[in-house]
Amino acid sequence: MLDTTILEQVRSVFRHLQARYVFHVSHSPKHEKSRELIDFLNDVAGCSDKLSCRLTEVDKPVLEFSLMKEEAEMGIRFRGIPGGHEFTSLLLAVLNADGKGKNLPDETIIRRIKALKGPIGLKTYVSLTCTNCPDVVQALNIIALLNPDVTHEMVDGDVYQEEVNALKIQAVPSVYANGKPLHVGRGSLGQLLQKLEEAFGSLPQADATPVERTFDVLVLGGGPAGASAAIYSARKGLRVAVVAGRIGGQVKETVGIENLISVPQTTGAQLADALRNHIGHYPIELFEDRQIEKAELQGKTKRISVTGGETFIAPAVIIATGAGWRKLNVEGEAEYIGRGVAFCPHCDGPFYQGKHVAVIGGGNSGIEAAIDLAGICRKVTVFEFADTLKADQVLQTKAQSLLNVEIFTSSQTTKVVGNGEKVTAIRVKDRLTGEERDFPLDGIFVQIGLSANSLPFRDALETTPIGEIKIDAFCRTSLPGVYAAGDVSSVPYKQIVIAMGEGAKAALSAFDDRIRGLC
Repeated sequence: MLDTTILEQVRSVFRHLQARYVFHVSHSPKHEKSRELIDFLNDVAGCSDKLSCRLTEVDKPVLEFSLMKEEAEMGIRFRGIPGGHEFTSLLLAVLNADGKGKNLPDETIIRRIKALKGPIGLKTYVSLTCTNCPDVVQALNIIALLNPDVTHEMVDGDVYQEEVNALKIQAVPSVYANGKPLHVGRGSLGQLLQKLEEAFGSLPQADATPVERTFDVLVLGGGPAGASAAIYSARKGLRVAVVAGRIGGQVKETVGIENLISVPQTTGAQLADALRNHIGHYPIELFEDRQIEKAELQGKTKRISVTGGETFIAPAVIIATGAGWRKLNVEGEAEYIGRGVAFCPHCDGPFYQGKHVAVIGGGNSGIEAAIDLAGICRKVTVFEFADTLKADQVLQTKAQSLLNVEIFTSSQTTKVVGNGEKVTAIRVKDRLTGEERDFPLDGIFVQIGLSANSLPFRDALETTPIGEIKIDAFCRTSLPGVYAAGDVSSVPYKQIVIAMGEGAKAALSAFDDRIRGLC
């Protein structure tokens, strides 16, 4: 089932396994894909003498298997065949159970995971074509491996369509905890852990002593700007820490990148891996899966507090926390996220095959989304607030050539309309006439740009009306010793190549101020 090239790579991945593992398959001859699952797992298991398959025949037509280590269940189950983007999730589940894998968290995060109050039964509904799903599946698998009171199932929505329909799922990944919705869309280990802590609470930790870590430079954020700032600072011989949700940041969600000079074509995931690899060439300490709770930026010593009781201290802080998807902030939007309101056409578009959807936003991301969705949806309606589209002309020309795409400018979204279970329409105001009307449809893709991730710093620093941290030509903010770079800052044009340059500039400014005794 798997070609020889892939199998050779799997053998290499599993060559240092220490424990013995079993793929315990619930085998049902009634299921049409049962033989396919068994052949798939036999191919994987054949790549190591530490792996094997065990079949248990069951009456109900299921397609599932669990992971066992030395005859003990590990709390991880795959319902479906984890191919496509989820193939990596399967390989990492085995590696992580063996104590291996670069995605394993550090000791502080491990303590928080082990402290979660159980029992917690997690299910993540995925699509094998979704690029965001593996991050969530892999994060929750780690939590299940580290906490015996947590279990996690990956559920292929295409295989278990009846469950998807019953739960009214219209976006992936969709995570349920003990049968209740917990999370929809992309998410990091840190974000998911925090949601679980808020939902279920934590037991007292054996070592609850607050942790303080001191450095010369703190870089907040692990995207292109943060990576650049960290590397440039480390090259000056300084002790540098990167405190971030994840390396790669927002860029990891980008499917194709073709304007990073000297790199004709790459993907967000590949670029994120390249950033991590480059950071690894220097003695930079990485603290991923962190959520900033408090920033004390006044005075010579800056203190950054994160969830879990850690505090990072340094005389210089470079804020490179990037930006996140901007929301409409209209009535009904929050209520219907995951039930008709979506943000990723690549992941959630397949749910709307043959249906009518709206795309909000006429910039590059909006028109690109409309073009992509036009290939699978019956009709795509674009609403742009401004009087003209902002997308590149080549994209406009392509969209206007598609018979099932219609475009409205001067259109303000005022309400997401639903029936309590899913989206049924969108209410739009014509900005020229003032007239409001409802457009019946099945889904809404919000593509109105990014919003600066500056909330923890807004009380201390000057920001623009839209929340960007104000900087001068040297990336200095309104406070000495505090710098900002990339999409979180007021620098014009939010581009990867610009963010990298701004990160370098911020690091050089911080070093210049340091040697002059200014911070």
